[in-house]
Amino acid sequence: MTVSYRRWAVVLTWAVVVAAVLMAFALVMSIVFLVWADQDTRDAAYGYLALVLWVGIAAGTPVLIAVAISVRNMRRRVREWSRAGNAPS
Repeated sequence: MTVSYRRWAVVLTWAVVVAAVLMAFALVMSIVFLVWADQDTRDAAYGYLALVLWVGIAAGTPVLIAVAISVRNMRRRVREWSRAGNAPS
C-alpha cells in the first residue's frame, strides 16, 4: 500500500463529499427557481434553469455513485492493510 494510494483515497473521499453537497445545493436551488418562475411570468427563464440543474443532477448521480463505491473499496483496503500491522511504504 503506497502513500500515493492512501492519499488518493482521501482526495477522492473529499471529492465525493463536495460533489454530494453541490448536488444537494443544486436540488434546493432548482426548487427555489421553480418558485420564482411560478410567481411571475416575466421570470419564466428560472424554470428552464431549474430543468438544466435537474439534468445536471441526473447526469452526475451515476458518476457520484460509481466514485463513492470505488472510494469505499479503497478505504477498506487501506484499513485492512493498516490492521494487518503493515508499515506504510
